[in-house]
Amino acid sequence: MEAETEMKLDRWGYEVRTCSDACISAINSYYHQVLSYGRNRSVILEAPESDPECVLGNILAAHFLCSAGSSRASQLINAATSCLERASSYEKAVFEALIYLISPDRDDVLAVELHSKLLQDFPRDLVSLKRAQVLCFYMGRADLSLKLVEQVLPINVHEDYIYGMLAFPLLELGRMEDAETAGKKDTRSTRMILGHSMQYTHNWWHVALCYLEAHAPMEKVRDIYDKCIWKELERSDAMPAEVYLNAVGLLLRVYIRGERDLFEDHLKNIAKCLTDQIIGASDEQLDVFTELHIILLLNTGEADRAILAIEKQLKKREGAPFLWRLLEKGYSMLGREEAMSCGEKARKLEATYFN
Repeated sequence: MEAETEMKLDRWGYEVRTCSDACISAINSYYHQVLSYGRNRSVILEAPESDPECVLGNILAAHFLCSAGSSRASQLINAATSCLERASSYEKAVFEALIYLISPDRDDVLAVELHSKLLQDFPRDLVSLKRAQVLCFYMGRADLSLKLVEQVLPINVHEDYIYGMLAFPLLELGRMEDAETAGKKDTRSTRMILGHSMQYTHNWWHVALCYLEAHAPMEKVRDIYDKCIWKELERSDAMPAEVYLNAVGLLLRVYIRGERDLFEDHLKNIAKCLTDQIIGASDEQLDVFTELHIILLLNTGEADRAILAIEKQLKKREGAPFLWRLLEKGYSMLGREEAMSCGEKARKLEATYFN
């Protein structure tokens, strides 16, 4: 009778059935690339090459290739399935979550639920948490993303990466101070975050928005757009839909603030590129359309309705100077004395953005 393949521990301390140190090394390197937004996530392909019978190596590699549209993924899925009976409980949990995630008829809510169940049993697996967060981002469910992080936070308090993962949904939910506090505890991913297309462009979107809110020179906003958002499309591993999403979100904000002259060519260019496939907008990104509606109300003299809409937005984004400027305008149109205090509130908030 053949001796059963030994178990090794991955970065999280969970058992993986393999006899290959090189396989475990490739898996751990892949974890690092995912968490640090690295550009060498293809390192996971070395895992099944080192051990063709490792379930975890095969299914992680299959998931990586599925996202790249490779036909080789099905071979890796078959290899993982054929060895599943002898896999560790951790490997089986990851397999179950990933095999559903890459299925063509998946339900996103159920995919998140499967990851939540995985994290209940294996809370140190921050890569599975990251996958779930990305899925929540596509769903526009920052609240659900935050819930998942909070679920595993107690056991990961010494992991730097967890705080960057905590900061992101807090930022999406408009909890700026909490996000800043969490972000300061993340000493690794904040240094390496500039690699990944989705996170890279979205982070620069936030930087540009800060300049907008602070009434900084519009040339600065344009430079960020040109050099840090749109330029990402030149990279071979760029994610165009994510770049377009952040680009159009920024340009719309520029447009509704009346700062169009410097961006006329940019607007024409993105109009040629956009299709009906822009997905994954968060509530925060979609807020620009609410702002556009408010401006239309103000411009058509419906100040009362505009004020109600602004007050509703302020419950979510109390720290947004532009909303206070709109409220100031609305009150001024009605001749109400509250306009002065709203203007003062906006000025104070604008001053805090770079202090």
